[in-house]
Amino acid sequence: MKLPHKAHVALVDGKSFTVMRNGGNPFEPKLEGATKPDLSATNFSAGVRHQDNGGRERGTSTQLDELAHAAAATEWINAKAIAGEIEDVLIIADPKSLGEMRRHYHSELKQRLVGEIDKTLTGETTDRIEQAISAA
Repeated sequence: MKLPHKAHVALVDGKSFTVMRNGGNPFEPKLEGATKPDLSATNFSAGVRHQDNGGRERGTSTQLDELAHAAAATEWINAKAIAGEIEDVLIIADPKSLGEMRRHYHSELKQRLVGEIDKTLTGETTDRIEQAISAA
């Protein structure tokens, strides 16, 4: 995947949110400046549609806290995109979080989105994340 120089990379899962920037060139990313924005997960209606009877019977109900966290991360990214603080952004999230995030993308964020990777990489090293971006 081609990741523009200075593009933001948002790493999200149900509990963690980290933002980094690409200090390298588009085909050889070098992630730097990792920050963990403080989020307030308030959208607990985010995953209600996942709480159906069939899912509860099979024991596959989705955790509302995790989906609310994904919605809060998206709200943070939306605000930065609207304010012009993010020009290009790559979102890397586990499939469940990414699905919830897509429901909350603002049109401004959609214009700045350079890609998505549906993998859980929040616990990985920076080198591993850079490799996953290059391979995508």
